[in-house]
Amino acid sequence: MPGVYISYPFCAQKCTYCNFASGVLPAELEGRYLDALEQEIARHPWRWTPESVYLGGGTPSRLPPADLERILAGVPGKPWTEATIEAAPGGITAELAAGWRRAGITRVSLGVQSFVEEELRLTGRKHTAEIVEREIAILRGVGIEDINIDLIAGLAAQSLDSWFASIDWIERLQPPHVSVYMLEVDEDSRLGLEILREGPRYGAARVPDEEQVAEFYEAAVRELAGLGLARYEISNFAKPGHESRHNLKYWRLEPYAGFGVDAHSFDGGIRWQNTDEVREYVSGRGVVVERQRARESERFWVGLRLTEGVRARPADLARHAEAIERLKQNRLLEQEGDLLRLTPRGVLLSNEVFQEFL
Repeated sequence: MPGVYISYPFCAQKCTYCNFASGVLPAELEGRYLDALEQEIARHPWRWTPESVYLGGGTPSRLPPADLERILAGVPGKPWTEATIEAAPGGITAELAAGWRRAGITRVSLGVQSFVEEELRLTGRKHTAEIVEREIAILRGVGIEDINIDLIAGLAAQSLDSWFASIDWIERLQPPHVSVYMLEVDEDSRLGLEILREGPRYGAARVPDEEQVAEFYEAAVRELAGLGLARYEISNFAKPGHESRHNLKYWRLEPYAGFGVDAHSFDGGIRWQNTDEVREYVSGRGVVVERQRARESERFWVGLRLTEGVRARPADLARHAEAIERLKQNRLLEQEGDLLRLTPRGVLLSNEVFQEFL
């Protein structure tokens, strides 16, 4: 069944590592944005009932409960099988969490990134490990048990010891889902740009190298498995039955509809994308900026992200025979009949694997 993604691009501050279409925006735009978002959802031809809803951003946890209910009221199917809201630790109260429950939220994804004070300070985040612990207790107190914790491997000042300190907090808090992202270095984040320029700001000179980041990631795979959190996708680990239903739609090429700034949609054959400019979006001019037909090769560089791998049709195996053989020889890909999946080495070099199918 299809899913729904809703983008809320407003943040209290822009984190140094963030390369999303979000940030600190004028307050006067927020009301106009909510109006435009409500109208876009209302215009959608609901020919199906969504199974999942995911509110990302940005920091959608900044939304007052009344505004959250207003936006979700336009999405059919409540109560959804899964409804996720991304949240920044440091602002979750019992009243807010209860409002999420009333609005239909069943799952909260916490952008923790690290439990180590120095690493958090260099990212611009304001929370502490103790705040995260307290707010998880609040969520559980109102009946929200499906909780995800995001961690980033490769933050400035991070070491193997500090990485294990964050993993120790995962053991203490026992979330049913953890996401581990390796730091992306590009010009779209302040930290990434500073690294590329070899500058000193944001702790750029103290960012671990690629080999260290790979070591952190492999350590996380081992430690999280020991806590009952199995890797089911390159960056995602869950206890059985707690995998993100919504995100699995992306990797299995199932349909989803996106609303708001920089939101993407897919109907099974065609992809389209909304503008990433808030002012353009609220003006109502040209919300959709790009449409394209999905490529057959997407099945590989999306499906191979999953630990279960991807089933290849005979025509696929013939078309990509040379690439598949080369990747197998380099110990990046393994094959069992028509099933292809990444090796542990292939996971670390997944971009190189995906490039072979583009």
